[in-house]
Amino acid sequence: MASQSTILGAAGEHYVMCELLRRGYIAALAPSGVPNADIVVMDIDAVRLWAIQVKARREIGSDGGWHMKKKHEMIEASHLLYCFVDFGTSLSEQPSTFIIPSSVVARVLRESHQRWLSNPGKKGQPHKDTIMRRLRPDYENIFGDTPNDLRKGWLERYRDAWDLLGPPQQSVEIESD
Repeated sequence: MASQSTILGAAGEHYVMCELLRRGYIAALAPSGVPNADIVVMDIDAVRLWAIQVKARREIGSDGGWHMKKKHEMIEASHLLYCFVDFGTSLSEQPSTFIIPSSVVARVLRESHQRWLSNPGKKGQPHKDTIMRRLRPDYENIFGDTPNDLRKGWLERYRDAWDLLGPPQQSVEIESD
């Protein structure tokens, strides 16, 4: 039986694929087990290719973030994008999608995790390193007054940033019956 997180992940992948197809790109689910890619995308003329990794979440938990792992700190490829999908709290909400280059995700995960490790825990104890990471819309509680570009709102520049893929080359009209 599929877990709720597996079903949510599949919903995120299909949602992103739908958005890509609507915009005129050719998109398909990558075969199961392909590392670092859930969707393979190309423009209509097969000139540009991308791999997309999808992370999906519902509005549960307190930080509004997505689960990641230590390995994501090292994955930087010019044609790899992450699509972070937030399905919100109810089915009546429109999902939010944030499209972020892998190099940005890697940097954010590295910097935020190192800062988290250097800050003491609630009782003053050192944090213990794990393989888990969080990509969050707000790192204010980790960075405090330290100047950085990960303050509340940093993620907004990536909301619906489908233009990172460039134009689909030929314009595609959606016809209705």
